[in-house]
Amino acid sequence: MESIFTGEAPCNFVVSHPLDADDAAVTEAIRAASRSTKGARWGIDRRVAFDLMMENISPRDDVMFEHDTVGGIEGLWVHPDNCRSDEAILHLHGGWFSFGSAVAFRHFVGHIAARAGASAFIPDYRLAPEDPFPAAVHDVLDCYEGLDAKGIRRIAVTGDSAGGNLALVLASHVASSAVTSRAALVAVAGFSPVTDLTLAGTTYETRADAEPFFTRSQVAELVRAYLSDADPSDALASPLHGRFSGLPPVRIHVGDDEVLLDDACRYVERAVAAGVDARLDVWMGMPHGFAGSVGKLNAASQALDAVGAFLAEKLQANTTLRAAR
Repeated sequence: MESIFTGEAPCNFVVSHPLDADDAAVTEAIRAASRSTKGARWGIDRRVAFDLMMENISPRDDVMFEHDTVGGIEGLWVHPDNCRSDEAILHLHGGWFSFGSAVAFRHFVGHIAARAGASAFIPDYRLAPEDPFPAAVHDVLDCYEGLDAKGIRRIAVTGDSAGGNLALVLASHVASSAVTSRAALVAVAGFSPVTDLTLAGTTYETRADAEPFFTRSQVAELVRAYLSDADPSDALASPLHGRFSGLPPVRIHVGDDEVLLDDACRYVERAVAAGVDARLDVWMGMPHGFAGSVGKLNAASQALDAVGAFLAEKLQANTTLRAAR
């Protein structure tokens, strides 16, 4: 891919994954199927269809589900076999801040939880436009503190798309010591996070043709529904404009064909410049949400494997350090 980084130093924090020959045929089929609906308006009447799409993700048979309320926020636990009781993943689901639910994302999160060997909680944070910004931010902060109240001592936060935005906002908030918690935030992982709601990313133009689903005007409408009258450069809305110093290790995976590519690239570049252990994995030829096509795309399994290994390493490394003390 052409360089879209602003710095002059080599981008040794970026790993580019070539397009697998088998995956090429699958992504071409995805493009063909989505061609007629690209850029179409997303009204809240599409919530049921969106949830059904996410529920079609291949399930695992080695996880269990449990409804719960954490920090006053209802949601769903995903429990893999042999998980430890004092650590957890907090997964914030995608859906452009207006779609998605814990139940709909349970199979996707099952793949993350099983690979990481840790239970994951998916909160049903409030959705726009009924509850615009910053309602969702407040919910995920309450949920994080709720995990602490339940005795969780090591937390990793993950999120996809809009959920990736909320995950990075939460991490920045924790890094600024604005959250009173005995729990340690040990890692953050995002899939195609929306980091800049000013929509200033260059790939809204350079990936406009390659992107199979979204257009800039369509995204702008979704963002307006979320922000209402709020400033898109507010750090609680756009983590690209938030705090980077003090963040835990960050890993982000994104498709090279996404209009959100620049959101991921600029975020990781700034994180690295601030001294954060951050890495960006760019998957060539992959569309938005490719990780949800586990069982269909080799890239999906590989990205999930990488995130699972990263989360397991950071959660267990923290356990080892605590034991040594």
